[in-house]
Amino acid sequence: MKKNVFAGLLCLALGMTMTAQKLDKFGADLGKKSLMGKEIRAPYTDMSSYFGYIKPGAAPDEVKDGKKMYYVYVWIPLAAPEIGVRMISPVPDSVKPADGDYQTLDYKANASDTKNFFDTWITLERAEGVLKIEDAAAKAKSAKWTKIDSNDDSGEMPAQPSGSKYNSLMRITSDTSNPMKSLTMGLYRIGFTTYKHGEVQGSFLAQIGAPIKLPGVAIAASADQLAASVKK
Repeated sequence: MKKNVFAGLLCLALGMTMTAQKLDKFGADLGKKSLMGKEIRAPYTDMSSYFGYIKPGAAPDEVKDGKKMYYVYVWIPLAAPEIGVRMISPVPDSVKPADGDYQTLDYKANASDTKNFFDTWITLERAEGVLKIEDAAAKAKSAKWTKIDSNDDSGEMPAQPSGSKYNSLMRITSDTSNPMKSLTMGLYRIGFTTYKHGEVQGSFLAQIGAPIKLPGVAIAASADQLAASVKK
């Protein structure tokens, strides 16, 4: 009897772990409705996905305010009414790269690694004055970056294999009366690190979405790669 109970509990625990990282559709705040106490959002019309992997001990792109920061670069070709950004680590088994998704070489080599993951903490920043994709590569390093928003833990995101809800999500509505919150065309970057718990290591999926189609959106590991991909 004890063996049966233990086996049942073990199966339940494994089932919870396997389903913990199931990623739902990414919906917008614009047009959000409440139905029987539940928020209903239309999925973002335009979505770009980035599959990455940080090797244990890998050097960060920058140390900022004592934090090891890594960056994903994004080109937004025209003003957007809203932008959503979310990140999950490790990449869920149920999510596979599709045609057009960006995959780093390290992700391709380590896609099966679900042991390493990190407590995500994300920011969205805009490079001031970079309004042409031709200028992105040359000006990215020297540009002034303005933080638009950040998020540590989101209750909307699935729990990590540890059971903790340490994945991140944010939605930013453009405010044309506030230059700090105005989502104009230009060069952006998603910064990520781990807020308190451990090192940044393992696989992750970053997604950026908009409620309208933005032809020419691009996402890449560097401003150089971003510029090259847009010119294709």
